[in-house]
Amino acid sequence: MTQAISIHPSIDRGLPPASAGFAGGTLVCKCTDRPVKVRVDSQSAHNHACGCTKCWKPKGYFFAMIAVAPRDKVTVLENADKLRVVDPSATIQRHACTGCGVHMYGRIENKGHPFYGLDFVHTELSSETGWSPPEFAAFVSSIIESGADPANQGNVRARLRELRLEPYDCLSPPLMDFIATHIAKASGVLKS
Repeated sequence: MTQAISIHPSIDRGLPPASAGFAGGTLVCKCTDRPVKVRVDSQSAHNHACGCTKCWKPKGYFFAMIAVAPRDKVTVLENADKLRVVDPSATIQRHACTGCGVHMYGRIENKGHPFYGLDFVHTELSSETGWSPPEFAAFVSSIIESGADPANQGNVRARLRELRLEPYDCLSPPLMDFIATHIAKASGVLKS
């Protein structure tokens, strides 16, 4: 057993199932003064542990926990003036709090992108329970770029599998199929 390997504070505690009929909640940044609050009025989807170097991660962890929700269901409720885009040249425009650095949501502005219309959210920032649990781990090799020991990757992947999170070095097969289908339809290879 590889329980000594920490993946993410919310994931290490176990993965409770989604609540039937769950309709969302409020994400709150880590600031004690004027925290940014973002409302998500839907259940999350495609929740996963992400090892990429772009996602916000809790201090001391190599993985983020990130999901998506429909763009039209994500609304900044309070202190929007504290939000700034981390990297304006990135595909995902990550809106972070300038006070604590937490990414509150990520948005794709390119209408041709397969994930346009979905915002990336960190459901662990919500006090409500019932969000969809993580389903897989993405960009596992990328944690090396953040300083993880390459020699320990086998143990990291074993721990992810113990948690029932299949490790990938890209996205899950269903999401990769979704992207390929979108591209094939856009190019005319597949008919809508």
